[in-house]
Amino acid sequence: MTKKSIARNFLKLAASGHSHEAFRLYTCKNFKHHNAYFKGDADTLMLAMEESARTNPNKIFEIHHVLRDGDLVAVHSHVKQNSTDSGVAVVHIFRFESDKIVEIWDLGQPIPKKSINENGMF
Repeated sequence: MTKKSIARNFLKLAASGHSHEAFRLYTCKNFKHHNAYFKGDADTLMLAMEESARTNPNKIFEIHHVLRDGDLVAVHSHVKQNSTDSGVAVVHIFRFESDKIVEIWDLGQPIPKKSINENGMF
């Protein structure tokens, strides 16, 4: 399995409410993350992802681009909490050690209802 497919699978599992499985399969013991809204350990992020999936059972998660540079993988996606939500453009950056995720950064930008940019966000 490639690092790109591991990153994809991790995010798809987490978005669909299977964060425990995502962390069990794809992260290493010394995992850390950089989301400013949660403590930096695996358990805190895993529980937050689980709660998000439970609170938003109709979440739509669509991956648009996956890029790899050595031990780093970036995933550009569109996350909507439900079908009427405009959503957020998100970039997750994963750092790997061997074939396990050791570190994650995530950045998001809300998608405006109207945009002057004719190219869109994806």
